[in-house]
Amino acid sequence: MKKRIVAEILLTAVFCSAFTGCGNQQAAAGNESNDMEAVVPGSEPSTETADLGDQDNSDNGVVELTVWSEPDNFDTLNKMIDSFKEEYAGQAEFEITLAEGSDSRTKDDLLGDIHNGADIFPFADDQLSAMVAAGALYPVPNADEVKSANLEASVEAATINDTLYAYPMTADNGYFLYYDKSVLTEEDVQTMDGLLAALEAAGKTFSMELNSGWYLYTFFGNTGLEFGINDDGVTNYCNWNSTEGDIKGIDIAQAILNMTASPAFVAQADSDFIANIGDGTVAAAISGVWNAVSVQEAWGDNYGAVKLPTYTVAGQQVQMSSFKGYKMMGVNAYSKYPEWAAKLADWLTNEENQTLRFEERGQGPSNINAAASDAVNQSPAIQAVIAQSEFGKLQRVGNTYWTPCSTFGDTMAAGNPTNQDLQEIMDILVEGITASAAQ
Repeated sequence: MKKRIVAEILLTAVFCSAFTGCGNQQAAAGNESNDMEAVVPGSEPSTETADLGDQDNSDNGVVELTVWSEPDNFDTLNKMIDSFKEEYAGQAEFEITLAEGSDSRTKDDLLGDIHNGADIFPFADDQLSAMVAAGALYPVPNADEVKSANLEASVEAATINDTLYAYPMTADNGYFLYYDKSVLTEEDVQTMDGLLAALEAAGKTFSMELNSGWYLYTFFGNTGLEFGINDDGVTNYCNWNSTEGDIKGIDIAQAILNMTASPAFVAQADSDFIANIGDGTVAAAISGVWNAVSVQEAWGDNYGAVKLPTYTVAGQQVQMSSFKGYKMMGVNAYSKYPEWAAKLADWLTNEENQTLRFEERGQGPSNINAAASDAVNQSPAIQAVIAQSEFGKLQRVGNTYWTPCSTFGDTMAAGNPTNQDLQEIMDILVEGITASAAQ
């Protein structure tokens, strides 16, 4: 678990150095520590309404709450927390601390030491099942109100067995194509072939994090091959090594190798391409809205964002797919002040604060009213993720998915340097993806 740092100290650090936010990528299942022995899987803490003043007052009436967040969001969250304190002034004295956390590791950090975890925390929807199974989330007390305020799909993503376990916060947790309009035309970005050819001619590059299963799925999603999580909620099914059908597994592997052979292709981490946009070498990249502010600052009026292009596989043009998702705020079932924590989580995700989050961080709202605003409708990044969502699916994967995809992606990015048989490569990939959690 990361060391918890008081907000004032971290804000000073933010002033002194640059932090890089990250999108939802790998959601590795965490191992529960001995602290979790008292947790009954699937159990639900009581949500019976009680007078907030009846909560534990052993701290002289001071309600102490900790909120995890990525540092880039601290300034915005502090504004939200200040308005929360104003709203409930006189009902309690609050000491609310912001502590550094990674949205993509919330589940791991929480289940690793739940009793010392934050009271409120953001996370992506793919982490919900594991936290619910561990009894780690305090169900939403005002579920009907929250459901009616947010997009239906975002509510579904925060719900298990008809119980709403978290507060929808964003509806933009997917990826799409950023491009520099001074280098690429609207026609260029329709196909991967056209994109790479134009970049080669311009001496520029296209960036993609190829060794992440989060992004690698883009090549498989619309090919007719199948992948997903089994009913056990732990293991995966996958036939990406299929030798039958119009598009076979080796066809996709060869298509990826053809792409990586281009001098315009660069395989690098999602967090690294921003620097290359700044120095002018990268003119296109696959990423998400978490980088929208940085991309717009770098490209200015030449900032473009669209759905992913098609790519050539087995002689066909196939629309690149994507994982899509939602982010939400959860409340620790073991919070000392669960009802106040629930009120704060509700406040941090209400219409006003989702609007503020969009204005300051470029994050797409799940709140119905906030999402319908003119400003959101005019955001290239938000409109791109909406357009791409037609070709995506919710990320529901077992933990054994990530490592085989990383190994496969590294091999493809290197151009299959040992000339390994492609069918063998695909068989190894699928064997790893579908392995039991115990293997």
